[in-house]
Formats: sequence, structure tokens, C-alpha cells
Amino acid sequence: MWVKLCCLLLYFLALFVLARVFEAVAWYESGFLATQLVDPVALSFRKLRTILECRGLGHSGLPEKKDVRELVEKSGDLMEGELYSALKEEEASESVSSTNFSGEMHFYELVEDTKDGIWLVQVIANDRSPLVGKVHWEKMVKKVSRFGIRTGTFNCSSDPRYCKRRGWLKSTLIMSVPQTSTSKGKVMLKEYSGRKIEVEHIFKWITAHAASRIKTIYNSEHLKAEWNKSDQYRVKIYLFANLDQPPAFFSALSVKFTGRVEFIFVNVENWDNKSYMAEIGIYKTPSYILRTPEGIYRYGNNTGEFISLRAMDSFLRSLQPEVNDLFVLSLVLVNLMAWMDLFITQGATIKRFVVLISTLGTYNSLLIISWLPVLGFLQLPYLDSFYEYSLKLFRYSNTTTLASWVRADWMFYSSHPALFLSTYLGHGLLIDYFEKKRRRNNNMDEVNANNLEWLSSLWDWYTSYLFHPIASFQHFPFDSDWDEDPDLFLERLAFPDLWLHPLIPTDYIKNLPMWRFQCLSAHSDEEMLETFPDSESDSDSENKEVFSSDREGSEDDELSAFHRCSEGERRGGVEACSCASHSCHHEPCERQARSYSSYSSAGDLEPDWSAWPSDMLHCTECVVCLENFAKGCLLMGLPCGHVFHQNCIMKWLAGGRHCCPVCRWASYKKKQPYTHPQPLSSEPPS
Repeated sequence: MWVKLCCLLLYFLALFVLARVFEAVAWYESGFLATQLVDPVALSFRKLRTILECRGLGHSGLPEKKDVRELVEKSGDLMEGELYSALKEEEASESVSSTNFSGEMHFYELVEDTKDGIWLVQVIANDRSPLVGKVHWEKMVKKVSRFGIRTGTFNCSSDPRYCKRRGWLKSTLIMSVPQTSTSKGKVMLKEYSGRKIEVEHIFKWITAHAASRIKTIYNSEHLKAEWNKSDQYRVKIYLFANLDQPPAFFSALSVKFTGRVEFIFVNVENWDNKSYMAEIGIYKTPSYILRTPEGIYRYGNNTGEFISLRAMDSFLRSLQPEVNDLFVLSLVLVNLMAWMDLFITQGATIKRFVVLISTLGTYNSLLIISWLPVLGFLQLPYLDSFYEYSLKLFRYSNTTTLASWVRADWMFYSSHPALFLSTYLGHGLLIDYFEKKRRRNNNMDEVNANNLEWLSSLWDWYTSYLFHPIASFQHFPFDSDWDEDPDLFLERLAFPDLWLHPLIPTDYIKNLPMWRFQCLSAHSDEEMLETFPDSESDSDSENKEVFSSDREGSEDDELSAFHRCSEGERRGGVEACSCASHSCHHEPCERQARSYSSYSSAGDLEPDWSAWPSDMLHCTECVVCLENFAKGCLLMGLPCGHVFHQNCIMKWLAGGRHCCPVCRWASYKKKQPYTHPQPLSSEPPS
């Protein structure tokens, strides 16, 4: 996860640097930057009209270029970036979709239940033609969609009862606007009553109703009272301009940020005394002033702060975000980070997409699960101060120059999605190249695996974890009162060795008991040589015979017989084998007894059984290498109680055989501790 996060941060850094390169190239070719102001006098009539349409100001009654230029100057400063965006938007001939309502419930869900948007609906009465023709309606839809106004058509033939109840007996236009200034308030429906059915007249009717929701100030006394008033709104944005009504984008934003930001229009057209404006720091008009508890911020002085709906919407969202805005942002970041797995994962193509789907599901599930307690946490009534401090942190951080660059880059890349996707793909291919090179340097064979090989390994893993116990959940040791493990019993019955072996982690090996083989000496070396002069040669010859017979015998018979031998008891210098279930004298045990008898008689040495763990079986030979335990050698025991050389059993387990070589008990499962029988007294009966 951290690797993908670092890769995503590197990608954002590359986007930031690439945007600065584009700015340098544009400045080198044209000699201006996006933040440079444009003189409206040097623009053509078509460009000036395009700017007015993007800002939402009517120009139908202004035939002269001078009047259009003055209206542009009154609405705000024009930057090169805004001019470029407006011209690109005009050239783009994208058709905007309009909703066709199927009935009352559909209309209610989308229009009357929407509390933070404006709807324009054309109602077509039964057996009547629409009020606005098809051509003019398409122009209207394209014009109002720039300001976030959604459009739709309601045909009364689909639900005539609802039209009669509403009084829609003739074709008309309906506009829905939130009635109150609180979030999620009531919605009021207004019907168009104008005589002229033209796009500009209808648009003026829409902007007039939208502007009526904005508080308007006409004199300095009213401004002073409003400026010093403290109410529920922590963030206020003022427009000081010499206009009859605020631009349409300003009115549309007031609806979109209902309950979060208060929009105030200060009409300075007939002001004689502007001294109070100078006192609060307003020296020129038009000006967009953001007033927060932290101070005053002049919108339009930094990069990307254009006089348009999209730019100001991005600016206000960063200052006063909703929980939904933060959730969408986290969703985008998490999915961008998850898609990095497509390039980080090496191997077969199918493997890449399987890992990608798994990562997408995991990350999105964790994101939704983590957001649930956050939403519940924010609903608590005692967290108002925490919420205010969080918003204050947002306002401090997002009014910096770096934040303005980030917003400008976001608007640039979101308006050019092909560039965004191509840079993401290029970044991913670079990650894939370096990751493949790193794995080749580390001699990893998985890089060259094809699809069939990976599917085969995936099937091995799936069948292993489906039909075998998961060892990672059964770490050794763990307490169990069962004499026999039912999982092992069922595994032996249903799945023979022809099935694939389970993928068992080897972390349990470090918990297996280890100790050194120690002996107890009864006589010195000189006494042993004097007392037993011929014992050494006899013992050597006998051991050779034993080892030769061991090589000749079958290994499977030897292992199956050895697991029954539990401990030796000395009776008259001869060692007898005692099995775990009953007393017996098998051939391997007898060979071990003869070997131990010769070894004991030669050196008069006895193993120090007190150094052994209590649940380990007593023996002096390793059945893996078929050699006796030497004094000081390192031993290791398995949960079943059998003991081996540490090196021998480690090689056995590392080879994937996670079971005892003698009894085949799983080496990662605890078995009921073995209880040693009490040794018989060696003294003869009296």
C-alpha cells in the first residue's frame, strides 16, 4: 500500500511539473501567461460576446462593441486563461442531454426533491405543441447548462392527472428554485409568463429569479451594518460592481452553496460617498471579496482565479467543503492508488488484472467501511468546535499560492481528460519498467511466467486452501483436548498424497523445541580402558553390522516400526523397547537397543533424560540420517514427540514435507502430550 501511495504522490508531482512546463511553453510561444490581464479594447466583438455569455450577462440590447466592452469591464477583470477557456468551450460542439420525465414520481424525485440546484422544465400539454421549438430549446439547454442549470421535458400525455392537478392546461416553462436560504429547504415552482418566446428573454427571466435570492445592498449605511453583523454564516462573498443585477454564474453559485456560503451583491452604481469602502479595503470595482473569520481575501489575484462558474466553484469547494466532496475526493485518490497495482504487479497479464480487481474491491470496501464511523462521529452534537477548527484549517491552507496552483492544474487536467489518462498510463509504464528491472536483478523467476503457468499456480493455491487446513490460523503451540485431530483424520480419508500439498507457512518451525544431547558419565576413561579392553572393538563390529542391516532394510518399514518405540529401560545391561500403546520388541527397536547397549558398555555413559522436554519420546538415534546422537549435538522435537537431529529435520521440513518422518503427524499441529511410564526397579527381588 505504501509503495502505491508513493507512486501516486510521484505522479501528482509529475503533473505539477508538467503544468509548469506547459505554462513556460505558452509564454515562450505567445509571450503571455494565463494570469495576465487582457485589455478588452483589443478583443473582437465575437470574443467579447463569448465572455459575456460565459459570465451570464445579457447583451441582446447592446449592438455596439463599446457597450459590450464596458459591460465586460463592469463584471470583472479578464485574464488570458479565462479567454482561452471561453473560446475552447464555444468551439466544443458537445450536445447536452435533457431529461424526459416519465411521470409524477420521476418529476418529484429529480425536481421537487432537489434542494441545491435549479431546474428548467418544458411542460407539453395534451394535444398541444411545445412552447419553445426544438431548435430554440436546444440552444436554451446549451446556454443554461454552463451555469449548472438542469433541463427536462414533461409530456402531460404520460401523466394527465398530475398535469390537471398542477393546472398545466397549456404548454409552458417551469423553473424550480430553492425558496429559503437554508440547506435542504423548500423548492418553489415558477411559471414563465412572458410573451416573447426567445432564448435571451427566457434567460433574463431565469437570471432575474435566481438573483432575487441574493442579498443586495444599495447604500453605504446598509453595507456598514451588514459588514459588522455576525450571523450563522462564517464565510461571505461580496461582489462590488456597477451592474443592474449580479452575473448568472454568481446567482447559480448562491444556489449551489446554500447554507454554506452567503452571497451578497453590492450595487455601487449610484453611490456618491465611497469612504466606507475605502475603510474596509475596497478601492476599485468590480471586486470579489471573500470575508472569513480569519480575514479578507481578494478573489482574482492568484493563479486560476477566473471570473467564471467553474473557477469560483472550485475555489469555494476547497474553502467550505461538504462531507460528500471529501468522500468523492477520497474515492478518486483510493482508486488511482489501486490502479497502480496493474503496473507494480509483475508476471502474466491475467495475474495483473486478477490482482487489480482484488485490490479495487479491497480498497473500496475498506474506504466505505472507514467512512461509516466518520459519518456517525460527525453527527455528534459535541463536535461543533472540532468541525469549526477543521474548516479553519481548510481556509488557511487553501488561500495560499500553492493551493491556487493546485486548483488551476485540477481545472486544466479535468478539461483535458485525454492528457490526464495518457500521463497516468505513461507513469504506470515507467513503474512497470523499473519494477521489472529490479526483479530481474534480484533473480526472480516470476517475471517471465506466462498466463497458463500462473493460472496453474492459482489453482494450486485455491485447492490447497479449499481442501486443506490453513496452518497460519493454527500456530504451534496451541492447547487442545482432542486425542486425535479430526481435520487430520478427514484429510487422510478424503485426500491421499496424490492431491496437491497445502501451502503451509514455515513460521511455526521457530517454535519447535530444541536442546543438546547430554550424557551422564559413571567412570573415568582409564578405568573404562582397563575394565573393558575388548569392548571397543566388539562395539565397533556390532555397530557396523547394525548399520549394514539398516541399509538393507526398507526405510518405510523402519520408520513405521520406530514410532512405536517410546523409551528404553535398562534391565541387566540390555535395553528393552516400550511402545506408546503397548510393550513390544520390534526389529528397529532391538537394533537400537543393541547399539545403545554396546555404546553404554563401552563408555559407561547414560543419556541425561532430565534435559529433554517432558513431552518428547526418549531415543538415541535419528531415523532421518540413521545415526546415533553424539554428545553435544543439537536436537529438535516435533509435536508428536519424536526427536531428530536439528539439521536433518530442518531439511525434511524445508522440502515441503510438513509431517513427522515416523508417524506422519502434522508438524504444525499440537498433539496431546505423551506421558512416560514409570521405570521398573533394576534391583532383583529379595
